[in-house]
Amino acid sequence: MISFGGRPAAKDLTARARIRDAALKHFAESGFSGATIREIARTAGVSPGLVRHHFGSKEGLRRVCDTYVLEALHQFNDRVLQEEAPGDSPLTADDKRALDPFQRYLVSTLIEESEVAAPLFDEMVKMIDRWLVKADESRADPPTVDRTTRAALMVAQTMGIAAFHKHVSRVIGMDVLSDEGDQKVALAMLDIYSHNLISPEYAAAAREGMAQTAPASEASNDDMMERHSDD
Repeated sequence: MISFGGRPAAKDLTARARIRDAALKHFAESGFSGATIREIARTAGVSPGLVRHHFGSKEGLRRVCDTYVLEALHQFNDRVLQEEAPGDSPLTADDKRALDPFQRYLVSTLIEESEVAAPLFDEMVKMIDRWLVKADESRADPPTVDRTTRAALMVAQTMGIAAFHKHVSRVIGMDVLSDEGDQKVALAMLDIYSHNLISPEYAAAAREGMAQTAPASEASNDDMMERHSDD
């Protein structure tokens, strides 16, 4: 089981768990292709042979890391969704520290576009979709776009901050992956999400404008298809 609100000290972990946590660190920092069994073993304080004994190969170790990360995210998601309201149990500093290595691992995996990237991304979309089910129930107006599309974009936006952390850190003058930077990003995101960037009237006008241009686009596509058929 994964515990949020504080992680056990390294000396309390089994050798298998130390190897897994070391792999999470190296996969996040160097990517799967850049990380080596020898480096992971050194960080975990074990021999490379013991890594292979427990996991068989680097691919086997990554599969275990994937399962562990998703289990951690599911546990956190389930715990928060069980609250009567999202504001009843805010994300604590300990929670964020516990989630941090998982976020870095996910970003590294998605950027590399490995064979496991798509399943991981899809699973995160499903988790966000569960949030939107509750959020949509309290909306005054019905959403104009399906939940899956909104969930996919929310995952991409969330992962984007970590993926572009070097550029964001440079612009704001602070390492966003540090405790201080992470707090600043969290406060900024709370401010953004708690205040409308555009008015409902502007959004309605924009939707109306897009609806008016859609038939023209479709007509253009039809014309192009007809010209190609004539050729």
